[in-house]
Amino acid sequence: MATTVVKEPFGVAAIPPKTRPPLFPFLDLKAQFEGIRDEVMDAVAKTMESQRFILGPEVEQLEAEIAAYVGSRFAIACASGSDALLLALMALGVGPGDEVITTPFTFVATVGSISRLGATPVFVDIDPGTYNLDSRQLARAVTPRTRAVIPVHLYGLAADMHGILQIANKHRIAVIEDAAQALGAICEHIKVGNIGAIGCFSFFPSKNLGGAGDGGMMTTNDPELADRLRLLRVHGSRRKYRCEILGVNSRLDALQAAIVRVKLRHLESWTERRRQNAERYRSLITSFGLDYRVISPIEPEGMRHVYNQFVIRVLERDELRQHLLDAGVPTEIYYPEPLHLQPAFTHLGGKFPHSETASHEVLALPIYPELTEAQQKTVVAAIAQFYAAN
Repeated sequence: MATTVVKEPFGVAAIPPKTRPPLFPFLDLKAQFEGIRDEVMDAVAKTMESQRFILGPEVEQLEAEIAAYVGSRFAIACASGSDALLLALMALGVGPGDEVITTPFTFVATVGSISRLGATPVFVDIDPGTYNLDSRQLARAVTPRTRAVIPVHLYGLAADMHGILQIANKHRIAVIEDAAQALGAICEHIKVGNIGAIGCFSFFPSKNLGGAGDGGMMTTNDPELADRLRLLRVHGSRRKYRCEILGVNSRLDALQAAIVRVKLRHLESWTERRRQNAERYRSLITSFGLDYRVISPIEPEGMRHVYNQFVIRVLERDELRQHLLDAGVPTEIYYPEPLHLQPAFTHLGGKFPHSETASHEVLALPIYPELTEAQQKTVVAAIAQFYAAN
């Protein structure tokens, strides 16, 4: 019998149909909700009673709370993390003829925001240890047309912002932090989103601080940039029916803000549980004698990893993933194909061997705060079983 090929979102070929249902979810948002149900429902009810749904007090309070959490002077909400990147580039005046440096090992939104403005993405390969943009290669990518660089704090680990800022400041290049996966991550005592010119965050449900749909936030310490970001997100209008500049419609809903405000109160405790789960994985990988087979994520000195994903690296990734699937252990791949090899971006050219190799070897294990020790042991025992048989 022929194997049925399943298509994941965005058309990426996936593993054949599951041979058994997963023993537990890859991400258990239902478990998270059960712990905060009353708080969330109360916040939603209050918003419904107010009948104020677009921007308004809930959004303003969330902006103030995110700014305080990150340590920035300003926070400006928008409709999604993708829009946050787009608006950040627009606020900096990036357009046709400009170049923006970033990594090919990221979600499409990072590079799509550049291309949508008619600017040219310029790729720099990743550091194979952190999966983040390799600051040591950055200087070679700078040209007179370079207007900005977008480092991605991938999986919850900050990029080497010290090295990136040294080069960016030397060439007077703006730095936009793609911190969609990294709210609460720290680089040398400073939280991400408070290091570059603008920080961009996502409240997509799978993020460490997720809403009940799409949502985004931009942070900055520059009052002029903050003002321009606020203007751009509402069609470029300060008052009704008067357009000052060409903007977009990218406003955060009050309902989303109300839900995210509830979750923000729990973010630090959830982050600590993620970090505890990460340490337990490392301990289990060692105790099962898998250190020579499995590369665990690193946390360089001076960094605080918030583990939006716990990504291991193995040579036999696809075979291992199939074995785990058969054992009922859920996994994900972030990302199976670097952007420079995807049809929308092949015209950009270039070879980025570390990104290409990583795309064949990375595998994300469940890491959410409600994950139990027993579930983690099940995951690592299944990995050990695979290597015992191979």
